[in-house]
Amino acid sequence: MTDAVALSGAPGSPYTRKMLAVLRYRRIAYRFLSLVQAAAMPKPKVHLLPTFYLPAASGALEAVTDSTPLIRRLEREHVGRSVIPTDPALAFIDSLIEDYADEWLTKAMFHYRWSYAPDIAKAAALLPCWRSFMIPDEELAGLGRFVADRQIGRLRYVGSNEVTGPVIEASYQRFLEAFEAHLRLYPYLLGHRPGAADFAVFGQLTQLAEFDPTPMALTLRIAPRVTAWVGLMEDQSGVEPAEDDWISVAEVPETLKAILAEIGQVYPPVMLANAKAVAAGAAEVQTSITGQPWTQQPFPYQAKCLGWLREAFAGLDAGARDRVAALLEPAGCLAMLEGEPD
Repeated sequence: MTDAVALSGAPGSPYTRKMLAVLRYRRIAYRFLSLVQAAAMPKPKVHLLPTFYLPAASGALEAVTDSTPLIRRLEREHVGRSVIPTDPALAFIDSLIEDYADEWLTKAMFHYRWSYAPDIAKAAALLPCWRSFMIPDEELAGLGRFVADRQIGRLRYVGSNEVTGPVIEASYQRFLEAFEAHLRLYPYLLGHRPGAADFAVFGQLTQLAEFDPTPMALTLRIAPRVTAWVGLMEDQSGVEPAEDDWISVAEVPETLKAILAEIGQVYPPVMLANAKAVAAGAAEVQTSITGQPWTQQPFPYQAKCLGWLREAFAGLDAGARDRVAALLEPAGCLAMLEGEPD
């Protein structure tokens, strides 16, 4: 399998699970390396999971991270079974939901994992094992404490704290309820074939619905269809997609509008306030979500994400942009897209 795509990652990484599911669905041959096996591979500039090892312009392998541009690169290099809708307006909606999953739902994942004692204990016990379990018990336990301390310390970047915790949990429950309702009618977010947004949501839910005890119990209790969907999304290689399996932007179901409305309640306020804080060099992001205060440390990467979304929106032709605006304005998502692209 010399032509197989090589990557490394871990089961506890939602972005690793996202990309493995994309590879399976698209029937792209791959070699999955454990973190130990990847030690001899090229190193990325920033250590993120998953890491892909792909040819650079010189032909030499380089380490590449960041799931969203990786999906687009795979689209260019491998034909068929696309996860990007052909309609530019629907493709933008797909990108927006993918970004929400990658950058907002991950707040719920991080919050639950490192805020509740049973979740901390499970993650501290298992996450180091995915790097290497052939080590003495005392060393493994020490690694678990190190990982927990480091990740709990990073909660300030994600935005999880005593003020924001209830906001995150309420938003996650509303998302589950909206997605559960959507799954009564459609197997995927954008109709009858999966898009990049499905795999992004799936990645976060592999942890929230299948790994971390507190959100796992919550998800099963209020959204059993969502729990079942996560198990099925792991391998969608048997799906035979057709072009007309995508929904039409002109006929978006009310259940998807409800999901977009939830996104509009939480994502634009944080993205706009974060971008403003980053641009001003401020020490803290301050805004409100559903009337509740939100504070966190500025996150420069998410300011870039907002810039990319604005650039993509501005790059749509007038007709597609109007169709997107007509859908997103009632949802409360349009305001964050109408600024100048960064």
